[in-house]
Amino acid sequence: MPGRIRLEDRECPLSTTVQHVGEWWTLLILHDAFDGYTRFDQFQESLGISSSMLTARLKTLVADGLLERRPYQTQPVRHEYVLTDLGRSLRPVVVALAAWGNSRLAPERRSMILVDAATGEEVEPVVVDARSGRRLDDSEAYVFTAGPAASDAMRARYADTVPAAATSASGEPSAG
Repeated sequence: MPGRIRLEDRECPLSTTVQHVGEWWTLLILHDAFDGYTRFDQFQESLGISSSMLTARLKTLVADGLLERRPYQTQPVRHEYVLTDLGRSLRPVVVALAAWGNSRLAPERRSMILVDAATGEEVEPVVVDARSGRRLDDSEAYVFTAGPAASDAMRARYADTVPAAATSASGEPSAG
């Protein structure tokens, strides 16, 4: 899949993330894994995916460290696919994608909603800054800028996104 991203985007975290989870089946397999599915036949039945495609996607998810392949039966040997910590860390991303999809539908047209497990009340997922609690969906208040490991090309791309006073000597945005 490396040929699908532009050379100048190879250091971009969005491009590298999409390289791992941007394929249609990958997100659906992860969604099923978040719902507790671990076995090949569970994924296949839930998704209606071909055996060869499922095998390929599971191999990639294991190779990328998002799932771990573990034997659960010895005669014959059968494996299950369990989320790793890295895989579990993608759950907020999948939740946010589902919420975005639901936000475009009338409530009566939503086939799946997120609820508080203790109360059963529907929740509205939003992405917020951990320090301030402010929503991050305002593209004027929150902008991307070059990080400390950025190449010259990445620094040039974001040269004008953060006022000079808001950037530290290392090139990182200051906390203030």
